[in-house]
Amino acid sequence: MVEICQNELPILPWANPRTARLPGLNPVEPGQWLQTDDVYPAQMAHRLFLMKEHGQLVHRLSDGARAAADELLEEVLAELSDKDGFEVQGDCVRCPDDRLVQLDRSQPLLTLGALVQEDFVILQKQDDEHVMTGAILCFPASWSLDQKYMKSLVKIHIPVDDYTPDIAARVQRLFDGIQVGRPMWRANYLSYNDPELFQPRREEERRSFSPEKEKWLRVERQTMKRLPRTGAVVFSIHSYVLSWQRLEELNINPPVGEY
Repeated sequence: MVEICQNELPILPWANPRTARLPGLNPVEPGQWLQTDDVYPAQMAHRLFLMKEHGQLVHRLSDGARAAADELLEEVLAELSDKDGFEVQGDCVRCPDDRLVQLDRSQPLLTLGALVQEDFVILQKQDDEHVMTGAILCFPASWSLDQKYMKSLVKIHIPVDDYTPDIAARVQRLFDGIQVGRPMWRANYLSYNDPELFQPRREEERRSFSPEKEKWLRVERQTMKRLPRTGAVVFSIHSYVLSWQRLEELNINPPVGEY
């Protein structure tokens, strides 16, 4: 178990009316697509370890998504070029932890995994549904990339009890409606007895949680962005984990459960 916890929680999904009601979408302000916080060095070290040790459990890319992955890398580099702490220098990037990352354009998603704290999922429209065609997913919150890869949004959300046919149709309309140059964000929260960020679980492995045991809160800031050239939708996830003790110190009282 690796414990990497932020000292502050910038998003309270249950408390803000803009995020408390499903789907809780908000426009991403310019320059705020990608986030960097106080645990950047620790999260990045963990990401590098996971990418080295776990291969296809954290990284998948179909041939049909390669152009979208290349475009995603260029979009991220464009944002990092104006972001404090990063220096884009030709074929390498100086990061906030002073690492110099060589840009391997033959492995766009693995390169992204070494640059930023966000996980990225590529979704492309096939017939009437968006399908997951690629991802760099080092910090899954109780789902498994190898089980969801190349599946549609409906099948990705199995076994979410609240993901009814009506919700599925609404989510598909949401993805259809994401416009170039107008990314959106939302947030969720989950309670865990374990602070580990890498928590893959298959659909048949239901997550256990006891409110009586030591607790951590996990909040995901999720964004949806349409790539202008390929038209793919990129779903990104920035993960925050705080102990219940730290939340009490901050006078933050989240509901116990998930949203």
